[in-house]
Amino acid sequence: MPRNMKRMSRTAGLPPGTVVHIGSQALEQSRITLMDFDESHLEERQIDKIEDAFPFKESPTVTWINVDGIYDTALIEKLGTHFGIHPLVLEDIANTSQRPKMEDLGEYIFIVFKMLRLDPKTGDVISEQVSLILGRDFVISFQETEGDVFDPIRDRIRDAKTRIRKMKADYLAYTLIDAVTDNYFVILERFGERMEEMEANLVTHPAPDTLQEIHSLKREMIRLRKSIWPLREALSQLGRSESDLIMESTLIYVRDVYDHTIQVIDTLESLRDMVSGMLDTYLSSMSNRMNEVMKVLTIIATIFIPLTFIAGVYGMNFVFMPELKWHGAYFVVLGLMAVVALVMVLYFKRKRWL
Repeated sequence: MPRNMKRMSRTAGLPPGTVVHIGSQALEQSRITLMDFDESHLEERQIDKIEDAFPFKESPTVTWINVDGIYDTALIEKLGTHFGIHPLVLEDIANTSQRPKMEDLGEYIFIVFKMLRLDPKTGDVISEQVSLILGRDFVISFQETEGDVFDPIRDRIRDAKTRIRKMKADYLAYTLIDAVTDNYFVILERFGERMEEMEANLVTHPAPDTLQEIHSLKREMIRLRKSIWPLREALSQLGRSESDLIMESTLIYVRDVYDHTIQVIDTLESLRDMVSGMLDTYLSSMSNRMNEVMKVLTIIATIFIPLTFIAGVYGMNFVFMPELKWHGAYFVVLGLMAVVALVMVLYFKRKRWL
């Protein structure tokens, strides 16, 4: 049974809206950071109790509350109760197997997407779910673990001269989605480099390990496709949204992210076609190598057929064989066999079979 189905079984029989963490427990204790800012003000700090973030709900400034680690469902429920988040949305936040989507719930917009990044130590692709709550003057983000691709955005917020300090919460939500989307290109570029290295070895040195790596790439492409394709639909809905939480000036940027998502999907589809082509190339290379081996063996066997015939004739135990009594018969037969072999080799070369 797939792992996700086993995890989902934990919610069987529970009432709708019951917040149950479904996923791997990456952090035992949640980490909450807060950034509150406008054009002339910035407050940034890490908070120990979620209650410390409650006063910022009514703040006229833009507030970004980021929660790393969603294993603590009590924290999620407290935050949801104070900010008026529906229990079904809280349930989706705690369930890390969600499909990327966007839901306009009037007072806030709920967005789920997959964040992909490279592990700096191993180079493997790390995938985690990110949930965004976009309110009137606040953005709440939920991540599975510490570490993300949002550091450039934090640096921009710290700079008072940047556009983000002059904009509202909808622009902040856009920048978070844009950062994740742009990082898709980094991931795909990494896969492209791996494919180039593999293609160089496919023709010259195809091996069973190469086949395993091709299948590994194919599985990664499927995983990426599941993460990226639904985001296109979610951004399309967001770009057409008539919610008053998103200003018309921000919708232009949202549509730009939608265009980037289409480019990512086109690149992804091209890479998937390349992986399929690499599999065909591998099979063709192995078939060609086998054909070359069989060709050599066939030529050797063909050369030895007449030689075996001659040796078989003179290996028969008949009494009346005149050649058996010749003093030079042995050397004559060996010479005949050498001439026959030489003639056949020259014939094969003339036919370009060698």
